[in-house]
Amino acid sequence: MTLVDPYGYGLTTSAPAAAAYCRGVLDVLRLRGGALEHLAESIAHDPTFALGHAALALLGHEMCAPVDVPARLQQALLHRGRLTERERSHLHAVAAHVGGDPRPLIDHLAAYPRDALLLSTAVPTIAFAGVTEVPEEAWAIVERCIPAYGEDWWFLGLLAFVRQEQHRFDEAMALSCRSLAVEPGAGHSAHARAHAHYETGDHQAGLAWMDAWVRGDGAGIDSLSHFSWHAALHELSLGDLDAVRRRYESQLRPGTALGCRGLVDSGSLLFRWALTPGACDVPSLEEVVRVTGPGTLERPATPFLALHTAIALLAVGDVTALRRLAGWAAGHRHPTFREVVAPLAGALVLMSAGACGAAADELARLAPGVRRLGGSDAQREIVEEVRIAALLRADRWDEARRLLEARLDRRHSPRDEAWRRTAAAPAVVPG
Repeated sequence: MTLVDPYGYGLTTSAPAAAAYCRGVLDVLRLRGGALEHLAESIAHDPTFALGHAALALLGHEMCAPVDVPARLQQALLHRGRLTERERSHLHAVAAHVGGDPRPLIDHLAAYPRDALLLSTAVPTIAFAGVTEVPEEAWAIVERCIPAYGEDWWFLGLLAFVRQEQHRFDEAMALSCRSLAVEPGAGHSAHARAHAHYETGDHQAGLAWMDAWVRGDGAGIDSLSHFSWHAALHELSLGDLDAVRRRYESQLRPGTALGCRGLVDSGSLLFRWALTPGACDVPSLEEVVRVTGPGTLERPATPFLALHTAIALLAVGDVTALRRLAGWAAGHRHPTFREVVAPLAGALVLMSAGACGAAADELARLAPGVRRLGGSDAQREIVEEVRIAALLRADRWDEARRLLEARLDRRHSPRDEAWRRTAAAPAVVPG
């Protein structure tokens, strides 16, 4: 009997190992807890199972999971001789991706579009940072895979995320709802719906739906902190800072977040909360920095993590670490680190030194390239918020006000309305 993965591709291993591997892959696709344990179980059943080792390395690299990534890759490559052509291509794609070369993974998906684990890896979503320089490249990968999946519930959720990134919000909502009708706990579909609510300024309905989903069908989701972040972002946009505080204390304190999620979700929320007009007694990011650990902070694995590292270091005032990050990124072999991360960290060094006008100018120059950092529009807009803060501190009120008005043209936000009033206040002549 041929052993296959959840989408029909053959697996060279034992039946118990294949079953555990399939459970692990489905956990990743559902965003459910247990993926790490099931994948580890697969190589316990069969220590020669190369794809099990490779999957663990992938989760360690992408999600800061407690995995010895080099050791797992070494074991995977040790046993590649017994693999099929498809499995060798899969393994090569993972090894190259971990090493900073995305091309083999992209090529692999052109030949094997139903390799869902690697398709998920390729696209910036809640689970993975993605492998492409700009969103359009990721969208093209997903579009090419449409014929291979049809009405598959997981793929509909992935396509919904792409549609909201393309600002096709009605289509994104329809796709996510079709997926959730089949698999009510589908994390990717719920995530796409969360973004559609946020990007259209539908904060009240989006918050109500999210709160109900995480208590019901989504209760088993492994990345609940990110869904809590989405709920908190609605509350922040509404200007309900008391609700943000309750959400943070109950669901987003770094100790409750797993791996890099504390940096990405809790850290970014604290920073944006502190910038909000009327905010007071915002918890420090010191705890976020402490639980993240020096490895990620000194050598973040992806440009997306580097963005959040730089923001956290700015927030805690660690200029020395920011300078180290800028220098390390400037010498990185990956062009996005050199061309976007390094100057971004440099701009934040300027801001921390009080040169806010110069920092704002550098952030304006970098704005077109911020998309290369990965993640979503909602996550990357933190860079725009730093720029607004820098302009306000440099007394460049008109420029800050124009940025805020552009944001309000995109979507309703009482928080941004309050921020715009703050930017307008200095222009009012007394009497």
